[in-house]
Amino acid sequence: MNVMKTYLLMAVLTVLLVFVGNVIGGQQGMLMAFAFAIVMNFGTYWFSDKIVLASYRAQEIQPGDNPKLYRVVQELSQQIGIPMPRLYLIPSEQPNAFATGRNPQHAAVAVTEGIMSLLSEDELKGVLAHELAHVTHRDILIGTIAATIAGAISMIASMGQWGLMFGGGHSSEDRRGGNPIFALIMIIVAPLAAMLIQMAISRSREFDADEGGAQTSGNPLLLANALRKLDLKSRQIPMQASPSSAHLFIVNPLSGGGLARLFSTHPPIEERIARLEAMAHGGPPR
Repeated sequence: MNVMKTYLLMAVLTVLLVFVGNVIGGQQGMLMAFAFAIVMNFGTYWFSDKIVLASYRAQEIQPGDNPKLYRVVQELSQQIGIPMPRLYLIPSEQPNAFATGRNPQHAAVAVTEGIMSLLSEDELKGVLAHELAHVTHRDILIGTIAATIAGAISMIASMGQWGLMFGGGHSSEDRRGGNPIFALIMIIVAPLAAMLIQMAISRSREFDADEGGAQTSGNPLLLANALRKLDLKSRQIPMQASPSSAHLFIVNPLSGGGLARLFSTHPPIEERIARLEAMAHGGPPR
């Protein structure tokens, strides 16, 4: 269901791009913005692991540095059938973890110092299985495609805004027989709609990684217990995280509630735990 939801949201995002492009920028403007977004996001996708690991001052872990962590990841990787990813330690007291890399052959898993001292080995196994599920599901690629389309929509909206300010957008709309008021509404609404869809895709991939991680670890309650601990401690211990990379972490390092949940890259922890507990009792994820 999560995979189907992801495909549906990607389709809606693509349709929105085509529609907004024709309304605001025309076919030429749409293609220019899309091409620019592809170039920008391709670079981010190709070098994402180096960029994000450097931004959090992550240090690579060798087998002798932390034998327990290395052994758990090695066993999970062999079980899943992917190459052993590079391991990194982030100097932060907030308990958290993330996976990055453009494919399973170039993957990296990073954990914070806080998570190593908070979780038991079994709970840590559940978290690492979740992160490796992101790797096997190619979620970095999916996120990059979603960001490319959403970025193109935002660029087209910006083009339309400048066009209306200097009169070009109005004449362009007249030539196509369009309505400049409708174009103005699209300039305001389209980027917001694209961002909401992009966030929904990210939340869907988290659910799927939870399910995949629970199946790999063999006990959904391990990940459920870990998420409960991580959520509590992450609220108590702040982390200097960038909003652009917050979606990578297993729990959102940036706190927020109410309306912020609508724009969150992570589903509510309570819902994630409820799904995992349902799996543990033999039922499908709710």
